[in-house]
Amino acid sequence: KGNSESSASWNTADSATWRKIQKDATAGMQSAEIPAYMENILERLDNLTESINILTNTVEELKTDIQKLYRARRNNLHILGFPEQIEQGKPIQFLQEALPKILELEDGIQLELEQAHHTLAPRPGADQRPRPFIVKFLRYQTKEMIIQKVREKGPLNWEGNKILIFPDLSKELQEKRRGFLEVKKQLRDREIRYGLFYPAILKVTWERKDYSFNSPKDAQAFLEKIDQEK
Repeated sequence: KGNSESSASWNTADSATWRKIQKDATAGMQSAEIPAYMENILERLDNLTESINILTNTVEELKTDIQKLYRARRNNLHILGFPEQIEQGKPIQFLQEALPKILELEDGIQLELEQAHHTLAPRPGADQRPRPFIVKFLRYQTKEMIIQKVREKGPLNWEGNKILIFPDLSKELQEKRRGFLEVKKQLRDREIRYGLFYPAILKVTWERKDYSFNSPKDAQAFLEKIDQEK
């Protein structure tokens, strides 16, 4: 809403400015006396203003679309390694039974899945790697609990099949998260507790305080500050 109000205010002020320019330009002379180049300049300024407004609105719409995409994938996980068609047409039921055993979850924990299906790729042959499942959990906290269990257990195995579980991320978001790799290494070397949270937020605990960083540059600056204070 704030952006819309700011844009509207800017448009109003901008239009008023051009009207003033036109008024000043015509003061003391007849319209026929206005130089042709002045009319051309005013027309081009009006066109540029319109183009800027269109581009501004387009940028805001793209930001909204990206945010919707992040929210749509927020509760998703990719699960790779189960044999093709092992779910026998019931992927949700199969995963609700298999995942607690693989992750050794406590008795009574019910995994609530909203959706589960294979990626939209052709069914592989017998000698090809099976398609992964894309799983959408009903609650974000459940997905995060699964990720935490994966980290704690290390390599996962189900009836002789190596199972991999990882977030469902766009290529853009994967690159953004990959940007924190060097900072994460430095944090491990310093034995500083940290976590990388969705979509790409690095949270660091230092001297009983929690800090959040949206960019590797900010996190690196924080580490340098810690080193200077030692």
